[in-house]
Amino acid sequence: MGKRAFLFIASLILIVGITINGADKKKEFKIPYEKYVLANGLNVILNVDHSNPIVSVYIRYHVGSNRETKGRTGFAHLFEHLMFNESQHVPQGEYFKKIQTAGGTLNGSTNNDGTNYFETVPKNALEMALWMESDRMGFLMPKVNEKTFLTQVNVVSNEKRQNYDNRAYGNSGYVMDKLMYPENHPYNWQVIGSLEDLANATLQDVANFHDKYYQPANATLVVAGDIDVKQAKKWIEKYFGELKSGPKPAPLTKMPVTLNETKKAYYVDNLANQATFEMEFPTVEEYSKDSYALRYLGELLAGGKKSPLYKVVVEEKKIAPQVMARNNSMEIAGTFGISGTPYPGKNMGDFENAIKEGLARFEKEGFTDKDLERLKTGIEVRFYNSIQSTMGKARTLGDLNTYAGSPDYLNTDLNNSLTVTKDDIWRVYNKYIKDKNYVALSVVPKGKEDLAAPGSKLYTIAEENTNNQTVKKTVAPLNIPPVASKFDRNIEPKKGPDPSVKIPQIWTAKTANGIQIYGITKNAVPLVQFSIVLKGGMMLDKPEKLGTAYLTARLMNEGTKGKTPVELREALQDLGANVSINAGDESMSISGSCLVSKLPDVMKIAKEMMFEPRWDEKEFATIKRSTIQSLKRMETSPASIASDAFSKLVYGKDNILASSAMGTTKSIEAINVDDLKNYYENYFSPSVAKITIVGDITKANAIPVFNLLKEWKAKEVKMPVVPAVVSAKPGIYFIDVPNAKQSEFRVGHVSLAATDPDYLKLSVINHKLGGDFNGILNQILREQKGFTYGARSGFSGSNYDGIFTASAPVQTTATYETAQIMRDEINKYCKSISPEYLDMVKSTLIKGSALRFETLANLSSMLGPIVAYNYPFDYIKKQQDFIRKLTPEEHTKYADKFIHPDKLIYLIVGDKATQYEKLKSLGLGDPILIDKDLNTVNN
Repeated sequence: MGKRAFLFIASLILIVGITINGADKKKEFKIPYEKYVLANGLNVILNVDHSNPIVSVYIRYHVGSNRETKGRTGFAHLFEHLMFNESQHVPQGEYFKKIQTAGGTLNGSTNNDGTNYFETVPKNALEMALWMESDRMGFLMPKVNEKTFLTQVNVVSNEKRQNYDNRAYGNSGYVMDKLMYPENHPYNWQVIGSLEDLANATLQDVANFHDKYYQPANATLVVAGDIDVKQAKKWIEKYFGELKSGPKPAPLTKMPVTLNETKKAYYVDNLANQATFEMEFPTVEEYSKDSYALRYLGELLAGGKKSPLYKVVVEEKKIAPQVMARNNSMEIAGTFGISGTPYPGKNMGDFENAIKEGLARFEKEGFTDKDLERLKTGIEVRFYNSIQSTMGKARTLGDLNTYAGSPDYLNTDLNNSLTVTKDDIWRVYNKYIKDKNYVALSVVPKGKEDLAAPGSKLYTIAEENTNNQTVKKTVAPLNIPPVASKFDRNIEPKKGPDPSVKIPQIWTAKTANGIQIYGITKNAVPLVQFSIVLKGGMMLDKPEKLGTAYLTARLMNEGTKGKTPVELREALQDLGANVSINAGDESMSISGSCLVSKLPDVMKIAKEMMFEPRWDEKEFATIKRSTIQSLKRMETSPASIASDAFSKLVYGKDNILASSAMGTTKSIEAINVDDLKNYYENYFSPSVAKITIVGDITKANAIPVFNLLKEWKAKEVKMPVVPAVVSAKPGIYFIDVPNAKQSEFRVGHVSLAATDPDYLKLSVINHKLGGDFNGILNQILREQKGFTYGARSGFSGSNYDGIFTASAPVQTTATYETAQIMRDEINKYCKSISPEYLDMVKSTLIKGSALRFETLANLSSMLGPIVAYNYPFDYIKKQQDFIRKLTPEEHTKYADKFIHPDKLIYLIVGDKATQYEKLKSLGLGDPILIDKDLNTVNN
């Protein structure tokens, strides 16, 4: 190799065999790439795509929670946080700031088997991104100190509270893993770790973990997008080539589990108001031959109305609104799970027995070759969807290299899915499921322990002491000296000229009966997405029957006059397509996605769904019960309680704007099928319809497809007059959730409608306050204080009055201080903004335009405001012109105009016993104790 630091490995075009509708065809799946390895062991993969002026950088470290040990859990996830803080040459807080002000996005994630860091930037910022990624790979530890360490320990602790401890059923995964895996098995603990382990961790523990796993030889770097390969290689060698690397950690051995007995447990969830049940069988690791057959087995058992579990559990015994089955194969082991949330009052033992009856039905009735082939037809569409973005391609290449040994494995991976046979599925069913031991968990509400499945033993989860939530301790310093470099890494690379960004051209047309069509042609992948949007939605519901539009849309998905629900689903599967009808606050939509070659056939099915609904009474009963169950589950979620009550405080609890499209349990109970038919007859009209389509299709080819709707007869649809908003008086409102681990904050007031000429200014004016990670609220509450996993603010609007909201879930002990911070920072924000802050906002929003038009979903979102609010086609350009010309003085003027500190409603959902009294000294008047329906509660 001489002095060359890298080795050229491969360039790949993937060709796999695929069977569609019984015919063997060769499908060519392409992800061209070049792979080489630096002298220090870093795997590098390059992918060139000049279709957009952007680049994605993706680094996968082969270290997840499976590399931790008992008593030292949560380290991999903690590092995900620490590596966004500071490194030797990139100061505190600059990772998010530099990437976002360059117009990019960034994040990271950790799972059982790995950790990744990724960013997508305009192509002129690639060198900067590589400089920063290399700095935290090779120069992190000299800057890890007591302050940053403890702050991030507290941030992670609040992430755990938010996503696990302060959420109904949040600890079910923890209990299931404890039941399934032996104490020292790497999957026995959760990725986030335990609060106790995090609190006890030392800097030396962290340093030891870092030195072993966060090194070049244990990582894969992927650069994908609009790159000059020669230049990219030079930069990669410059920034990563000199990094020191230890020995590559030995791969983990496969550790599948064998259960000697069935283990059943239950735990009492104080936030749950309904019981749930899940059972898991041990299976095999990812990429093993059996894992592919197990994936299909889950679909065949519970994937649709034809499946045996659905027929027994949902249709015949009516125990639950749905049942789910899926295989979860990971790097060293796997499980096959079956789960559901039965209707209130149902015993989990009855649900368990129904599952067993469904499995017996599967053994007796089996499945057909056609059933299996239908499951395979969507593979091509899923593949193209996964590589629409540069990050999608980068992630695919990087993860295959890490876990399968090479990006080349994509060919094998797809073929392994496509070549699964009926015999394979029966084999894995008999090997892993039939008459095998399993673990089972019943999660029951407090006082409903009798709902647990018979034979279940109580599993006790230790309760956190909310009076001592902040980790405060003296940590022995590391005193790691600076790491030497061959060049001055303190000098940030200069970015080249901003790339030219073209806003996609919108074409328009009309169907033969006058429906307006808006389209954008993009031919990067052979896919299309379309949506037929009808104005109205919930706004046309009768006040006493809110949820009518929602139920109408759901039932229209359940078959047609000529097709049963099963036949409709199979017809779409045969085409590898998706069509769904949904209703929201202000619209109903018929949306679909498919290969462009299948669009005419898919549109015929969509037309049938639109004009020949089945109005199936049996399906309606199931949907109605399911909706009520979902609404009841939300009644105990602190986050849902906060959002729902805040809307009522801002709009007035009787104003329809405060309502949810799903309705309420009372309103749903009152609705029957005739109500749905009446809604359809009165409001389903082309007079309120518009069409969008994006993807690999021209205007000329799209018009004939949508002319299938030409017989649709128009009728007059009048939009109702919405009463004027009457908000609650400003002040503090408190809803008690006893022993809550966090307090949910919603702070704000009524604001502009999206149709207001000033609305597009609002996101710009709010941006520095709470529009992204660099926002003032998040920087203080998360990065400085460690009180929360995230804090944001923003304006939301529609055809009617909108809301300004600042929100954050914070640890219980930080409730009072958080209220102070929100009050003070919002006040200050309305009085001035520094030129530096405004420059950051301008740079972030203007340069970020390069990322706005990459995928079909991006393009559909671009058309959304045009359809919903009649925005001009150049609304993005007009907003950018406003941003460019905005001065600090004008920013302050608009902030003062649109954000009103004296009108703020503060809603806090948390533990009254420990937090309520303190709020009286906040200076905003005595807090008002209310319930979730805004009724005053005697204190």
